[in-house]
Amino acid sequence: MTADPAIEARMAQVTAEILARSPENVIEPTLDRVAQVMDLLGHPQRNFPTIHLTGTNGKTSTTRMIERLLREMGLKTGRFTSPHLHDMRERISIAGEPVSAERFLAAYDDVMPFVQMVDETSVAAGGPRITYFELLVIVAYAVFSDAPVDVAVVEVGLGGVWDATNVADGSVAVVTPIAIDHTRLLGDNLIDIATEKAGIIKSDAIAVLGVQENEVMQLLLERADEAGASAQVEGLAFGVL
Repeated sequence: MTADPAIEARMAQVTAEILARSPENVIEPTLDRVAQVMDLLGHPQRNFPTIHLTGTNGKTSTTRMIERLLREMGLKTGRFTSPHLHDMRERISIAGEPVSAERFLAAYDDVMPFVQMVDETSVAAGGPRITYFELLVIVAYAVFSDAPVDVAVVEVGLGGVWDATNVADGSVAVVTPIAIDHTRLLGDNLIDIATEKAGIIKSDAIAVLGVQENEVMQLLLERADEAGASAQVEGLAFGVL
């Protein structure tokens, strides 16, 4: 953390405030709240290119590998992963290191007036406040914009279409192998799950697709074609030895 007791105390207070929000296993299938905050902030997620990752297993490892490769090429990187082990700042990294408490707190203080505005509007309409995970995404994008980073490597929290990270349009969308997971939230079959995860493939992006079941690969290729994205398929466009 930091040798400054005041900063440590403030960080503990902010951590408690964030944890008091709806937990990340309570999913609200909409990007509306996060998009409203991004709009009020002037769209900080558009101030840097993003590599966006989804899939079933290996997302965090793949995110870390990509970020390290880019850093070794001399780029200043941002990285967003989940979950964390000890401190929520682990989820938001700059140049391979967890964001400092000072920088985290500065971003939090910057975004909170706008978060509170959206909270009030949502609650007045009978909806929830911005969730724990949504708030961390907002803080992460504010941190990356302010740093600024040359590129951010962002792992989805869950799924794709409705994941809070998806307010950013990834220049590159990476899909690791998709299997049955989180059936309560994503569906109980591969097609439903893959449809949700394919939502990170955006217009004119590069879609890097790991080895998939045949029906999943077909769906991902169709999504790439619809979006005008370039599909780079493992085993065809590239391979790993």
